[in-house]
Amino acid sequence: MESIYNPKDNQDIINRIESLTPITLSQWGKMTVSQMLLHCQQPIKLAYGTLQVKPQPLLSFLFGKAAKKKLTSKQPFGKGSPTAKEFIIKHEPDFEKSKKELIELVRVFAKEGHAAIKIEKHPFFGHMTPQDWDAMQWKHLDHHLKQFGA
Repeated sequence: MESIYNPKDNQDIINRIESLTPITLSQWGKMTVSQMLLHCQQPIKLAYGTLQVKPQPLLSFLFGKAAKKKLTSKQPFGKGSPTAKEFIIKHEPDFEKSKKELIELVRVFAKEGHAAIKIEKHPFFGHMTPQDWDAMQWKHLDHHLKQFGA
């Protein structure tokens, strides 16, 4: 599987983001391209420790390990996968600003490697290794870029 830390793979993701335009339409789901660009920033900000999400101890205990196992497997995300409420974007963000900010956030993975990750305990999935974060970030970005044909 590709790695968000690998400079070549990271650049491939950035190239796909750069291919999006304000009028790119989704192939499924309800988000606009601008909402998707801002939505994709949220899990990265969580990993970098710049976004705080309230832990869900009961849900985490009941479902966290199983969800994490599926999340970090090689199987791609399914259409209509559940989304944390903190990651749902209801307004229409500025496309260019959201695109630029997402690219900047993605670049940090290749630049800093594992040191980019500041959070070891995900509020739902529990303990996360740098490899777990890698799989999650890659799959999440890949899922949404495919959603918009990129």
